[in-house]
Amino acid sequence: MSGAAGRIQLFVTCLVDAIRPAVGWATVRVLERVGYDVVVPDGQTCCGQPAYNGGEWGEARAMARHTLDVLDRSPDPVVLPSGSCADMIVHGYTELFRDDEALRARARSLASRTRELSQLLGEGPPLSARSSGRATYHPACHLLRGLGQRGGPEQLLDAVTGLERVPLPAAEECCGFGGLFSVKLGGISTAMLKRKLDAIESTGADAVVACDLSCLTQIEGGLRRRGSRVRARHLAEVLADE
Repeated sequence: MSGAAGRIQLFVTCLVDAIRPAVGWATVRVLERVGYDVVVPDGQTCCGQPAYNGGEWGEARAMARHTLDVLDRSPDPVVLPSGSCADMIVHGYTELFRDDEALRARARSLASRTRELSQLLGEGPPLSARSSGRATYHPACHLLRGLGQRGGPEQLLDAVTGLERVPLPAAEECCGFGGLFSVKLGGISTAMLKRKLDAIESTGADAVVACDLSCLTQIEGGLRRRGSRVRARHLAEVLADE
């Protein structure tokens, strides 16, 4: 039986699949709770963003074309637990295929039915979730600046029964990951991460929450090296609490 909200395709993303599959399962639980019948299309690979950012547009086009083929098997909407990957599909694909009108049209169509998780949840009915402790929110750069999602994740956290959200100083500063940026400019990345970790720990929060596993991987690594008690959690994991 289909969910009351209809079917939706979940694009899991590489990092979730390889590093923290629990985020994918949490995403499924949250989507099912609000009434979606979740389908995970076979054949998913990388969306192509690392190659795109690195200037390897030929490789990026091949991965984008494959993703179009995978997600165009169904007209159902697409959701991703990642602002960076969602931004790539929504904006990067039309740029990659700017000289191919047929593929560009397909990219535009896919973009129109693609949402990052917090965007989708903000457009639907209220979500019932229960947690505890104090949490602070780090807005990922691609979600904030690429997709223009400001305030939505915070509202979702504020609606979680038993959870206290505390403001993060200089919240909109980058954590220093930036994909290839952290590899090419390690010293600057490390300095940016230190500022972010200092800000997180100053809040007294038990957890830092974000919508991108890329940011969380960077932040969690820094917190562990410090021996910090603060946990790094994806928004889906918090919303899946009951």
